[in-house]
Amino acid sequence: MTTLLRVEGLAMGWGGRVISRDLTFDVQRGEILVLMGGSGCGKSTLMRHLVGLEQPMQGHVWFEGADLHHGDPMALAVLRRHFGVMFQAGALWSSMTVGENLLLPLRLFSPRSERAMVQMAEFRLALVGLQGSFHAMPSTLSGGMIKRVAIARSLMLNPDVVCLDEPASGLDPVNAARLDELIMALREHLGTTVILVTHSVQSIFAVADRALFLDDQLKTMTAIDTPNALLAHGPQRVRDFLQYARQCA
Repeated sequence: MTTLLRVEGLAMGWGGRVISRDLTFDVQRGEILVLMGGSGCGKSTLMRHLVGLEQPMQGHVWFEGADLHHGDPMALAVLRRHFGVMFQAGALWSSMTVGENLLLPLRLFSPRSERAMVQMAEFRLALVGLQGSFHAMPSTLSGGMIKRVAIARSLMLNPDVVCLDEPASGLDPVNAARLDELIMALREHLGTTVILVTHSVQSIFAVADRALFLDDQLKTMTAIDTPNALLAHGPQRVRDFLQYARQCA
């Protein structure tokens, strides 16, 4: 594998309050990296830093050698299109159909014809198991379907990296497992690098090549490795987190 993202000495926070500091790690092309830790440890905040949506207090995020937070604004905007994001609640436009939600990024940034864009949107919907839902309104969809639409939209610009923020949150175990299968399929069929924010221990062990643990007490990362290695040999707080989560699952 080759390094796609490099985080160096990253510190996150606002108003003088530090959420997490001294974050240094790589994301390899084609891997599924899980960001895990207790509530409030900074998982979603880290994800937003990794895609350039929030400015670090210190440190850098490099994408293939380019700094995601410093440079010409137009060049940075183009650079950030290498990332697709699914936010926790789905963030679909309720006044738009499913198809219109998917077409929006293409209409903003793609030179494709309308016919080609519609075909691409329908293909992405088929990829996430939602064939025939192009003309549906978000209000008619279940929670699991909304998350699948949001994942499909995150893929519309053929990103190198897809960031998923708690995709299984609020779903029953069956639909959560289906989302895990979908994440694995994205990597297998599209070669997509996936950064997954989750507190679901089932997802961590089902999909992660590696998992990064953010410690809310120490306010830094304390481990990054395969889930099984962390469970067997990781720092005590990491092992406690994984063992407790397994017991509560």
